[in-house]
Amino acid sequence: MSVASLDPHGADVAVTAGRDREDIVVGGEIIRHRRSSRFIHFAVAFTFVVCLFTGLPIWTPFFSWMAALFGGLGFCRWLHPLMGLLFTVSSLVMFVHWAKQMRFLPGESQWLAPRRLFGYLEYRDDNKEVGKYNPGQKLQFWCALLAALGLLASGLVMWFPTSFPQLLREFSILLHSVTFILFVMLITWHIYLGTAAEPGTFHAITRGTVTKAWARLHHPKWYEEVTGQK
Repeated sequence: MSVASLDPHGADVAVTAGRDREDIVVGGEIIRHRRSSRFIHFAVAFTFVVCLFTGLPIWTPFFSWMAALFGGLGFCRWLHPLMGLLFTVSSLVMFVHWAKQMRFLPGESQWLAPRRLFGYLEYRDDNKEVGKYNPGQKLQFWCALLAALGLLASGLVMWFPTSFPQLLREFSILLHSVTFILFVMLITWHIYLGTAAEPGTFHAITRGTVTKAWARLHHPKWYEEVTGQK
C-alpha cells in the first residue's frame, strides 16, 4: 500500500470511499463494488455454502460425514430448507441490485460465440467495448438467478411432500439434483475466474477495488468511462 493511499490518520482512503461509492478513482485504484454490493455477494455465497454442506449428507450417504459438522442428519434436514429460503431471498436481493447493469446490450450476443469466449479465456480477445461487466458475467448472473428459482420451486415440493402428487414430487427430486449439480459447476467456474484465471479480481469483492491496469486490461470501456482516459 502506498503512502498516497492513506489519509493523515492512517486510514485506507480507497476502502473508506468504497463504503458508499463505486466507479471512482482513488490513487492508483478504481472502486468497483461499494460495501453494500459486497455484503450482498457474500450473503449469497454464505447461504449457498451452508445449503451445500447440509444438503449433501441428505442427498447421498457418501457425504454422511458432513452431517456431524451440524450436529447430525436430523438437524441438517431442519436447517437445509431454512437456509435455502435465505439463499433465495439473498439471490433476489442481488437480482434487484444488479439487474439493470446485467442487461445485454446490442452486439453482446456475438461475444458469446465459442471463438470469442475461448479467446477471452486465453487472453486473446481484445474487445474494447467490454464495460463494467462482460457478456459472460451477465450470462452467469441470469443462469444463477434461474438456478436459485429452480432450487426454490423443487425444494418447496420436497419440503412439503404430502401437499403434492407423487409425479410432481419425483420430478422435483430430479430437478433439484440436476439444478444443484449444474449450479455447483457454475459456481466453481465463477471462483476460478475470480481467482487463478484473472489475478487481481478477488480484491474487487473483498476490498472493493481493482487496479487501473486490471480495469484497462479486462474492462477497457468501463476504464475509459471512469477515468476519462483511453
